[in-house]
Amino acid sequence: MDTATKLSQDDIQQRLASLPGWVVELGTLSRTFQFADFPSAFGFMAAAATVAQAMNHHPDWSNVYRTVQVRLSTHDAGGITDLDFQLARRMNELAG
Repeated sequence: MDTATKLSQDDIQQRLASLPGWVVELGTLSRTFQFADFPSAFGFMAAAATVAQAMNHHPDWSNVYRTVQVRLSTHDAGGITDLDFQLARRMNELAG
C-alpha cells in the first residue's frame, strides 16, 4: 500500500489497537501528550519536528506549558494515511 493512500475506517481502527494514546478525532489521528514541564514538552516538539521534516510530513500541533496536542492527517489524501501512523509511532517513541 502507498503510504499516502487514505486508509479505510476499518484499517484505521485496526491500527489504533497497537498505538497507545491515539484516537480519531475530527477526521485526524489525535493525541494529547503531557510532560513534566515546559522544557520537556518543547524538547519533545523539537525532536518530533526533526523526524517530521525527514519524513516531509508535518503535524498540526499546539503547545501550552507542559501539554502538546497533536493532530495528524495527510491533506493531499484527504484523510488518515500510513504516513500519519508512522509519525504517530515515532512520536510515541520520542515521548517515552
